[in-house]
Amino acid sequence: MRQLIAGNWKMNGLGSTLSEIEAVAAFAAAAGPRAEVLICPPATLMSRAVAQSRGRIALGGQDCHADIAGAFTGDVSAEMLKDAGAQAVIVGHSERRRYHCESDALICAKAKAAWRAGLMAIICAGETEAERDGGQAHAVVSRQIAAGVPAGATPDNTVIAYEPVWAIGTGRTPQPEDIVDMHGHIRGRLGASGAQMRILYGGSVNPANAAAILALSGVDGALVGGASLKAGEFQTIIAAASVA
Repeated sequence: MRQLIAGNWKMNGLGSTLSEIEAVAAFAAAAGPRAEVLICPPATLMSRAVAQSRGRIALGGQDCHADIAGAFTGDVSAEMLKDAGAQAVIVGHSERRRYHCESDALICAKAKAAWRAGLMAIICAGETEAERDGGQAHAVVSRQIAAGVPAGATPDNTVIAYEPVWAIGTGRTPQPEDIVDMHGHIRGRLGASGAQMRILYGGSVNPANAAAILALSGVDGALVGGASLKAGEFQTIIAAASVA
């Protein structure tokens, strides 16, 4: 199982930022790391990012609508992402859950849409600080996995990203034993397919902590936020995965 290092650019990036993708793609091609590399830029950059990468790394979307097409102003379908050259799409990110009030049922529908279009679905799950402090972390993540991961999920069409909400963008990370525990818990909730399905850790992954996180048992890669915007920092994380 190769580790997957995925960069989520969120609402960042203009045409001038494509040089960062070029630098990461060149590094990945030259270094030949064992990890797979994926960058999820804004939809406005997708076609140009695919052209810039020239197949050296994979590109993905940050979200998709559950329907193929329709009167949904401002939304992007999974088929549109596929048409633009994407190979994957993130669904259920905590920021979508929080700011767009997305339910587990909607996330499940979006994951199915990703499969329909031939995209790999990266399904996010994770608890808030209050939920963890209240001893509800396992229960919350179990609910999200049960309701948000469609039947038929396989290692070929699905990746799970565990992102403790309280660690995203804060510089805080759970204790190593807590990461191992939650990844094992998620794997157990995935049933028979869980043994081979990649489970990424996401939550303030950076060049300083990447090697330690990626070496943990059950961690099959990382979903990286801010550090993926700078090629030098993202390269360091990719290199950590290659020797993890």
